[in-house]
Amino acid sequence: MNHGFETLAIHAGQDPEARTGAVIPPIYQTSTYAQDAVGAPRLGYEYSRSGNPTRDALQECLAALEGGRVGLAFASGLAAEDALLRAVCQPGDHVVIPDDAYGGTYRLFARVAQRWGLDFTPARVSDPDAVRAAIRPGSTKIVWVETPTNPLLGIADIATLAAVAHDAGALLVVDNTFASPYLQQPIALGADVVVHSTTKYVGGHSDVVGGALVVADAGLGDELRYYQNAMGAVNGPFDAWLTLRGVKTLGVRMDRHCDNAERIVAYLDGHAKVAEVLYPGLPSHRGHEVAAKQMRRFGGMISFRAAGGEAHAVEICNRAKLFVLAESLGGVESLIEHPGKMTHASAAGSPLEVPADLVRLSVGIETVEDLLADLEQALG
Repeated sequence: MNHGFETLAIHAGQDPEARTGAVIPPIYQTSTYAQDAVGAPRLGYEYSRSGNPTRDALQECLAALEGGRVGLAFASGLAAEDALLRAVCQPGDHVVIPDDAYGGTYRLFARVAQRWGLDFTPARVSDPDAVRAAIRPGSTKIVWVETPTNPLLGIADIATLAAVAHDAGALLVVDNTFASPYLQQPIALGADVVVHSTTKYVGGHSDVVGGALVVADAGLGDELRYYQNAMGAVNGPFDAWLTLRGVKTLGVRMDRHCDNAERIVAYLDGHAKVAEVLYPGLPSHRGHEVAAKQMRRFGGMISFRAAGGEAHAVEICNRAKLFVLAESLGGVESLIEHPGKMTHASAAGSPLEVPADLVRLSVGIETVEDLLADLEQALG
């Protein structure tokens, strides 16, 4: 039977526990497991780095939500990215990345993977021709996409870029953190791997750090599972349990995030102290038509450029009260940040450097009138 998204979020991988009937999967807070005989681990569990029932429940749920064959949970989104790169690439290979990528992803490529011998080229992922031109035939193993991008909210056409990547013999990897599987399912559009920082919308409560990979091909999933175990950057059972608890309400939370974001965009768009609003739900956004085609709604992330330049952008962030000045995103509380000095500081001086007058909002699920009032006083 095909179940709806909200049903899967609550039930996939989360059957009542067999021994007691507990409705919520237990936290298997153990490092090791008793074996029935030498070489005969019970249900395949030997050591919690290699396998843990709580983590398995989360992995099964995430795979179901993304429509993939295999889901794998990690200690952070960057740990998931690192495992993927090491499993798929080797020294001398090449990756195309967004020219508007998350600062941590850029740092991983520029300061870690490049020293290992993996080269990369930034390209505007909203332009399939630019991506095609950045591919190096024979050496490009991955086309890496964020959509929407972080922090400029660019939109990539997933189906088109899947064809571009596959024509070159490369995998299409989509970081789906900003959209969440509720708003967008890249595997159904042709992506090979979906990446998540489950810290963000999937967990949704700013109380746990985690990451995930979901893959379309079972063989690739087995290879990634080997690297997950061999490299060891797995999340602990309590972290997996917290993420499972959060994901149960993902659908209802995302609807409220979107409702609030749309009201705030309408307020900011055309405001005298806002030079430009970046939000794919605006018909004026250059990626609006593509976003409308591949997303259920347009998300809870908004970026805007302050009319008064960098100093004004910093003042807005400092004056906000209900919007908490903090990095990260996707929690129930609203956050505000200055990407150039915070999340994307590592990209300064690179092709991925963000505008100095940019402010990024992660719109939470508070009463929207309160959020609007806070922005009004913060804008000055």
